[in-house]
Amino acid sequence: MTYVKSMFKIGKKGCKNIMEKAEKRGKRGGAALAVRVVLALLLAVILVVVGYVVYLQANYYRIADHTALEVENNGENTLKIGDTYTAVTYNIGFGAYGPDYSFFMDTGEMKDGTKTSGKYGKAMSLDSVEAHTEGAAGVIENLNADFYLLQEVDVDADRSYHVNQEDFIKAGMDGYASVFANNFHSAYLFYPFNDPHGAVQAGLLSFSRYHISEAERRSYPVDNSFITKFTDLDRCFAQMRLPVEDGRELVLINSHMSAYDEGGTIRAQQLELLNSVIAEEYAKGNYVIVGGDFNHAMGEEVAEGFPSEQKFPSWVAVLTEEDLVNGVRIVRADNELEVPTCRGADIVYTKGVNYTTVVDGFLVTDNVRATAENIDTDFAYSDHNPVKLRFELIK
Repeated sequence: MTYVKSMFKIGKKGCKNIMEKAEKRGKRGGAALAVRVVLALLLAVILVVVGYVVYLQANYYRIADHTALEVENNGENTLKIGDTYTAVTYNIGFGAYGPDYSFFMDTGEMKDGTKTSGKYGKAMSLDSVEAHTEGAAGVIENLNADFYLLQEVDVDADRSYHVNQEDFIKAGMDGYASVFANNFHSAYLFYPFNDPHGAVQAGLLSFSRYHISEAERRSYPVDNSFITKFTDLDRCFAQMRLPVEDGRELVLINSHMSAYDEGGTIRAQQLELLNSVIAEEYAKGNYVIVGGDFNHAMGEEVAEGFPSEQKFPSWVAVLTEEDLVNGVRIVRADNELEVPTCRGADIVYTKGVNYTTVVDGFLVTDNVRATAENIDTDFAYSDHNPVKLRFELIK
């Protein structure tokens, strides 16, 4: 019996040793397995990121400069010297920017030092896109202009729930020739992560009651740094030629310059190109009108000319006539200090709280007599208000 008890104790001790060794091996095996799982997940993330970058690069391209643009529904009317015409520029903000909307790329700071940043990567809903697009189209039609220069018009984009805003607006523009210039053609942008901007096809849409003999797309210089080139627009302007009864041409330009350009390097290059085109056409004796979203405050007075509870934002550059070639001027709206044309979109809109200024408008050469009016929509359908130009071509 004593022998049996001894053997039992030895067996029990041996089993315990075996179990302890097995437990240690199990812990080591579990730790090794955990490490392998983490490494596998990390590798998967790296492969996804690399694959996504490859996807973005494979889908990245720039549209060639001097690309011809199609003129649809072209008319036959010719411009006359001394007659009065009207033109409107309006950035419709891809149907997203109602008063309750803020955009993820916009940042700012309140005067008390509170930092602000926009929330959304795309429009809040399909219903909001349809309502804002319809509202902007109604504003356009009510202004009853001879020419329209529109920016941020989506053709097929995740951010605007694939509402074709070009077709929607064109449906109410009987009797107008139209020209579309693509200036945003991105692969799927998976940012911000909680509300991705998605893939975008969008551009500049122009209308004319008068014959357009030729239209082309001019490519602006853009920031080609690694990340920015995927997220920024393929900036451009649409240049249209319209015959005038005296044998000259009206060169009508729809322009949308860069906004997110710290230091203003790219905007300076864009302005240099625009100035060179204006100077060349003016030297030929042609009439030149440039309308659009300049993403510059149109004069020092309007840069900080409106009540606000926000500090002057870093994205605002100031355009003065000293920045322009000889023979061209900014058409300052008669009500420029009463009605701003752009609001900061880093916070929802409350009049007197958001930073506002005038970045939309027109440049004209000296052979164009012109006045302008900023149209007050109180930013109901976009983060921009339209600007209406009245002009005459003079000898």
